[in-house]
Amino acid sequence: MISVRRSIRGIRRTTDINISPLIDLVFLLLIFFIVTTSFVKETGVDVQRPVASTAVSKEKSAILIGVTDDGRIFFDKKQIDIRSVRAHVERSLAENPETGVVIVADKKSHTGTVIKVLDQCRLAMAKKISIAASREGGNE
Repeated sequence: MISVRRSIRGIRRTTDINISPLIDLVFLLLIFFIVTTSFVKETGVDVQRPVASTAVSKEKSAILIGVTDDGRIFFDKKQIDIRSVRAHVERSLAENPETGVVIVADKKSHTGTVIKVLDQCRLAMAKKISIAASREGGNE
């Protein structure tokens, strides 16, 4: 039954909306999307890959090292020295030991520089080392 006294006096009940569960739900969704998102690392340099008829697609979560045609080496969008390749690869392998290394070398790059990068990756105890190439049909 409605109280006549309360309605005459103008006293109304105030209702509070508790938004704490809503905030908790938003944070849980945020954490879910952060955990399930795969982050693609890039070399930070645009190279022209050589073409190979036997080129095969690899997993996206590989350690990428870029080698330009003038011998510069890039890791995680930063230019690095050949002597620091081993340390960068070791650090990345410490985070995920099963990750492979992909050397993305320009088709005009010097073979000696690519071999030095390959050697540094082997010294860092990388088990899966590949050299990136494009397929003959133009698909990467």
